[in-house]
Amino acid sequence: MFQFDPRARILIAGQAPGARVHASGVPFDDASGERLRAWLGIDRDTFYDATRIAILPMGFCYPGTGKRGDLPPRPECAAAWRDAFMQRFERLSLTIVLGGYAMDYHLGTGKTPLTRVVEHWREHWPHALPLPHPSPRNNRWLVRNPWFEQDVLPMLQARVQAVLTANPKETP
Repeated sequence: MFQFDPRARILIAGQAPGARVHASGVPFDDASGERLRAWLGIDRDTFYDATRIAILPMGFCYPGTGKRGDLPPRPECAAAWRDAFMQRFERLSLTIVLGGYAMDYHLGTGKTPLTRVVEHWREHWPHALPLPHPSPRNNRWLVRNPWFEQDVLPMLQARVQAVLTANPKETP
């Protein structure tokens, strides 16, 4: 399950769809998507406009449930198709990286704890931004890390607006 157009300026690189999204067939059609759109400062129409925003999870299908929630994305998925998709982007300006699997692939973070990667977001700015997954399961993380909403989200929203309103022939 993905959304792709080579003209997209923003890529949302996530993990894999959850059960509800898998059933609906629409990426981020759940509470995580509502929070993510709020973080980005955009509405549903903008979010689902594939010419503006691409959504490529590390796995296209729901991987099932384990003891601690959803299982990780199947490793053969990204290995089979991710590079081919990434090479087709014509004017990608910002990659929003959600969760550890996507962070390792896009940012080479390995097993670095998520909080540390997000705290050091400026190392990847302005072309990429690591974020915690917007799932309600991460409410505790957000409470323990108020700097995220105070410092990171305003920068993210300003960058998203700059990218979406830039002249298509320019790279913001």
